[in-house]
Amino acid sequence: MADKDKIQKIITLPNILSLVRLLLIPLFCIVYVTKDNYKLAAAILLLSGLTDVADGFIARRYDLVSDLGKVLDPAADKLTQIAVLACLISRFRRMSLLCILLAAKELVSGIASLLAVKKTKVVCSAEWHGKITTVLLYAMMTVHILWYDIPNIVSDLSITICVSFMLLSFALYTVRNVRMIMGRFFD
Repeated sequence: MADKDKIQKIITLPNILSLVRLLLIPLFCIVYVTKDNYKLAAAILLLSGLTDVADGFIARRYDLVSDLGKVLDPAADKLTQIAVLACLISRFRRMSLLCILLAAKELVSGIASLLAVKKTKVVCSAEWHGKITTVLLYAMMTVHILWYDIPNIVSDLSITICVSFMLLSFALYTVRNVRMIMGRFFD
């Protein structure tokens, strides 16, 4: 592949949108923590979510899927999620468990995915359970950002739902990665 072709596979609109999401993380944190402007923080999170949807749609629709994008997109998602959860801990101490679980899940899954890619040379895209978990997590975070006096029962229930789907997704990704590492992915 020519150098120009390699650069064109890296500098794509979906990858640029993923980079924009990464740049929105410190902006969200500043607005949420130092400005206490929860509506603006929610708008920044919404913008981040819209760029996530747009980059996935554009990548698939216009055949701009790249290995870099398969890594950059979920990295931007997870870093955004961890940053938002870390900010929410300042108001909702129960978010600590979810933030720790998410960080641990992503660390373990990330290492397993890297081992699987090294073994198979295949970079897998996100699966349905990961997408559902992401949607639930973003919805829960947005509700907690905007609903300042959220009742504990509603907060706990939404956190429990996110934890449940996160554990399911973690288990399913672990099975996929182990199968890839063991050489049974393509059976």
